[in-house]
Amino acid sequence: MFTIGCHLSASKGFLNMGKEAKQIGANTFQFFTRNPRGGAAKAIDENDVKAYHEFAKENGINIILAHAPYTLNACAADERIREFAFNTMVDDLKRMEYVPGNLYNFHPGSHVQQGADVGIKLISEMLNKILTKEQTTTVLLETMSGKGSEVGRSFNEIAEIISKVELNEKLGVCLDTCHVFDGGYDVVNNLDSVLEEFDKIVGLQRLKAIHINDSMHGFESHKDRHAKIGEGKIGIDAMERIINHPSLKNLPFYLETPNELDGYQKEIEILKGLYKN
Repeated sequence: MFTIGCHLSASKGFLNMGKEAKQIGANTFQFFTRNPRGGAAKAIDENDVKAYHEFAKENGINIILAHAPYTLNACAADERIREFAFNTMVDDLKRMEYVPGNLYNFHPGSHVQQGADVGIKLISEMLNKILTKEQTTTVLLETMSGKGSEVGRSFNEIAEIISKVELNEKLGVCLDTCHVFDGGYDVVNNLDSVLEEFDKIVGLQRLKAIHINDSMHGFESHKDRHAKIGEGKIGIDAMERIINHPSLKNLPFYLETPNELDGYQKEIEILKGLYKN
């Protein structure tokens, strides 16, 4: 089964997101846990959550992906920013237990001239303080494009973080097609080789979700500018190969392209047409 969705606004609650997903032909969705630039999260409405669970069951809404705010930087040089990251993730994971068994994605962070080794150490230390045996949510490290001082620009950096986390069975990876292409992994011409390298370094069993985005800039550009499906440097033919690859096709795919709902609906229709059951 092809599991495909897009990024939706959480401002009106889970039930509304479920209804919007169904409206545009999606069977999953992604959402920010709070304002993407930070701040307090909206209170959970337990009646909304209950109604969502019923709607999702009736309409085949599959595993959903929460996205941490962009301001969550677990390896910042500023201790106050790291404290915000810690408090935000603790709160987010507590809230995610209202919809148990789903996914929570975050950008590993930027080391800000401290060096990648320090960044990796700080990220893993935070995860060691936060992750619990009881949680049902799988926390995903997102692959990054390598702009600035981003950590997670390579499969090796992702693997290093995971290796330093005690409860790493609670961790997975979200592979962003735009990010890895911009970061120097040629998913257009050498998809098999990229996935073989990922498997060797991280392990394909860690791969839990795909951000399916085209790229405005070229291979190894380190720019991180998403484009609409088929309108960027990755292109529609490569997208077809990605969503049908045996190692990927059963994972959930989430669009983060520059679109409103109608644009997402068109892209979902395009990708559904390319998917081979």
